[in-house]
Amino acid sequence: MIAVVSGAGLLLFLWPFLGGDLPPEDPALAVTLGAVAALALMEAGARRLDSGRLALLAALAAIDAALRLAVVNGVAGFSPIFFLVMAAGYEFGPSYGFLVGSFSLLVSAVVTGGVGPWLPYETFAVGWVGVSAGLAGSLVRRIRPVRESWLPRRVDIAALLVVAVMTGFAYGALTDLWGWVAFSRGVENVGWIPGMSPGASLAQFGRYYLLTSLAWDAFRAVGDALAILAFGTPVLMALGRLRARLGYEIVMPAGS
Repeated sequence: MIAVVSGAGLLLFLWPFLGGDLPPEDPALAVTLGAVAALALMEAGARRLDSGRLALLAALAAIDAALRLAVVNGVAGFSPIFFLVMAAGYEFGPSYGFLVGSFSLLVSAVVTGGVGPWLPYETFAVGWVGVSAGLAGSLVRRIRPVRESWLPRRVDIAALLVVAVMTGFAYGALTDLWGWVAFSRGVENVGWIPGMSPGASLAQFGRYYLLTSLAWDAFRAVGDALAILAFGTPVLMALGRLRARLGYEIVMPAGS
């Protein structure tokens, strides 16, 4: 299901590279809300999103909304909302990470008045930050299925640091696509031009990103990494305890 939801999001981001303009605002927002709701319903139907995890999801989204309200524009490219998205995704898996990221962005957008044509792109991009952390956590648990007590080993922090740096730049590049088409239309050598081939569009966007956003996104990557170093261990410990309490195990009777 997460692949289907991500496919809907990819269409929004790939549209300008296929020669078309940005999708209309209302259909793009409807697709975004429908994709997030469909994933939540599927997770609930599969009993992976029970009342306990739903309550935790609401709490994390509320905390991120408060953080974004306190620091609306962040510090350069850094915003404090990404840390909890990555930590929750790492502990609870890719789908939960996507839901935490997307709900956090949607709630904070309503609270801060940041609802606009950019919202679908930010929602999917933050959701994919949670997915990336969830995939990293799944990989680490597959390699090292048993942890020593509740204390996350250094590999957990190291894995989240890699995710923080990579998604710090990736989030910026993805969300820049909307601004590139909306505000840099027709600018020579860097702007979006209707009808360009996919290769030419990608080259134009690459120059645009390097000139306008690379340094800005570096602040986000470094800021997210510092947040992981400063708060990663205690938050992962707390979320690990919650994951154990909210989980369940099916025990089959002997001889069945």
